[in-house]
Amino acid sequence: MRGTRIRRVLLQGQALILALTTAYMSYVALGLLTNCQSPVFVVLSGSMEPGIRRGDILFLTNYKPHEYKYENGNIVVYKIAGETIPIVHRVMQTVIEPQMCATYYPNPGCPGQQLLTKGDNNDVDDVGLYKGLERLEKEHIVGKVRFIIPLVGYGSILLKNGDPRVRYAIFAFMGLVNLMRN
Repeated sequence: MRGTRIRRVLLQGQALILALTTAYMSYVALGLLTNCQSPVFVVLSGSMEPGIRRGDILFLTNYKPHEYKYENGNIVVYKIAGETIPIVHRVMQTVIEPQMCATYYPNPGCPGQQLLTKGDNNDVDDVGLYKGLERLEKEHIVGKVRFIIPLVGYGSILLKNGDPRVRYAIFAFMGLVNLMRN
């Protein structure tokens, strides 16, 4: 009887580890397919409302960034060095530095392309967020938004930023359900 319980607990632990490993490997594979370090992104603020709301999940791609040209109107996620949270905003202006692109222009992968972004719900552009830079360069871009799943990521925001007691209660409930399942 005791051996059966121990075996059941070990099998449940094994199933949990397998599920977590599968989820992680799927995320890594998606990153490789999309050429994005972070192919899935949860929106944390309302700076892009009404089109993109807090809690929406964004799927990003960054196919061949050395050949890819961003255009006005594209929605991109960018990250400035030293910052921990990436930002999702719309490209408002693109600038191509002619001296850097003389040998590449009109190749869309010109390394001298620079971007100015702005949140749809913001009054001013993002220059104040660039930490001394006048424009973003391609190395700041995490990816281009390809599609959006509305509000699905809101649970993630609540778990991360909500009351820790709620988080512990949810995890305790999930564990209890898993233990009572068999």
